[in-house]
Amino acid sequence: MQRRLRDSMLWCMVAGLAGWAGLRLCGWEPKFVWSQLVSFTPYAAVLTLVPLGFAVFLRSGALLVAALVVTAAFAVIVLPRAIPEGNPPAGGPVLRVMAVNLLHSSVLPPDLVDAVERDRPDVLHLLEFTGLMRKRVEELGLGRLLPYRIVLPGEDSQGAAIYSRYPLRPGDAPIAAPAFEDSPRHLPAVVTLPGGREVDLVAVHACAPSEGWRTACWASSIRALPPAGGRPRVLAGDFNSTLDHAVLRDLIATGYRDAADVTGKGLSMTWPYYEQPRLFPKVAIDHVLADRRIAIRSFQTLRVPRTDHRATLTELVLP
Repeated sequence: MQRRLRDSMLWCMVAGLAGWAGLRLCGWEPKFVWSQLVSFTPYAAVLTLVPLGFAVFLRSGALLVAALVVTAAFAVIVLPRAIPEGNPPAGGPVLRVMAVNLLHSSVLPPDLVDAVERDRPDVLHLLEFTGLMRKRVEELGLGRLLPYRIVLPGEDSQGAAIYSRYPLRPGDAPIAAPAFEDSPRHLPAVVTLPGGREVDLVAVHACAPSEGWRTACWASSIRALPPAGGRPRVLAGDFNSTLDHAVLRDLIATGYRDAADVTGKGLSMTWPYYEQPRLFPKVAIDHVLADRRIAIRSFQTLRVPRTDHRATLTELVLP
């Protein structure tokens, strides 16, 4: 009886994981629950080792074959993120881009300014950036470090800003998810580098798929982002999406590359690191997408106190 129960549990686990891998590979995303659950695909990949290990231990041929197939499917999905890719030839200007979600501007202004002084980004994307936060960081010298800025006014999660070492001008109007006027907005800008090279920037803040109606807002806010093409473009910020979301992969397929994925750090998790519960599994929802013509020299995540997101710092080389 115990053996039959054990075998049934192992086969149920294999079947459930097979369904997970199938949904992920086909790209179909049922609404709401799956849009959250699929974020944990790397953890499901690790879980496949449980039935595989039992199959080896029990010398169960049929279970071993099924578990191997499922494990292989997850390996195809997840392992490439840990393998660095090559870069296109690029000998243009270097651009260091930092992006951080400030958790309703909960980050202490001195900590933010210290991070900029320490890591020396050329461009800084700030999400959930309030008017009070702007006043305090500029009093502390952020404008001295990064003298050019474009600010999207807003409180709580609505505000955003781009600060730059080099001249900035506004891009098109802030980008919002169609039919969701109260959603966070993406902030576009154009930076002019030494020598006159221009690069499009977008400080990204997508809706979170945290409840029924916001799932539609989330997908719309990702689809609203501009596809690659024309002038080189860099999208950086809080996408509220992982590489396991089809809507983000579709955007990348227009001609972007994910900086973490390219550098073999695609399993660097970025959220949640501040709010309870602290043992909640972390996911990678903060990204830097660069035009495929841009070389990605390095990518790292950085701890910034009092926000639930890790900041990202990426060094890019223009073609």
